[in-house]
Amino acid sequence: MPKVAYSEAQKEQVRRDLVAVGLELMTKQGIQHTTVEQIYQKVGISRTFFYTFFPTKEDLVVEMLYLQQPRVLEYAQKLLDDPELDWRKAVTRFLRTCCYGEQNGIAVLTVEEQQKIFRRLSPESYRTFREKQQRLFGQLLEIFGVRSASDRVSLFTNLCLATMVIQRAIPGSLPLLVPEAAEATIDVQINAIVDWLASLRSQDVQNP
Repeated sequence: MPKVAYSEAQKEQVRRDLVAVGLELMTKQGIQHTTVEQIYQKVGISRTFFYTFFPTKEDLVVEMLYLQQPRVLEYAQKLLDDPELDWRKAVTRFLRTCCYGEQNGIAVLTVEEQQKIFRRLSPESYRTFREKQQRLFGQLLEIFGVRSASDRVSLFTNLCLATMVIQRAIPGSLPLLVPEAAEATIDVQINAIVDWLASLRSQDVQNP
């Protein structure tokens, strides 16, 4: 018989399990191909009980992205601490890993997924997401040895996300772009971002 009563501690654990399982499935098979049913069945709860935690799949996806953020920071720090990698190789590998997130266990939203999710977020949830996003990219800059001034964080966020979106969008959402040149396009964009970061890092060393 299904369990009827859950303590608050048990409910919190179920919520954590849903987010963790959602992240696991979505990084393996993509957000569009992961269903609410797959998630709640793997956790072992009912559909009705799932919706007491998350009104929509999109709400779960946002929580999943929050869970992913510390892992992304940990990975960046690990690369920068690797004695076999110089600074440029470490930063380049990090950006490339994120751009090809679906191949590396990192959930990256397509344009369509972003639009669908953020249409359903409340203004308060949207503000919270922006704050956490800004904190994430600011911390990445600091890990890379770059001072995280507000304007830098905003530009770094846009440059990184634009590159990731383009990688995911060719050719499905951006059919006029040439798919045969997709990987080379991403490489050029990543190199440009790394060049820009290197120049900022040099400025910060000269003007501590």
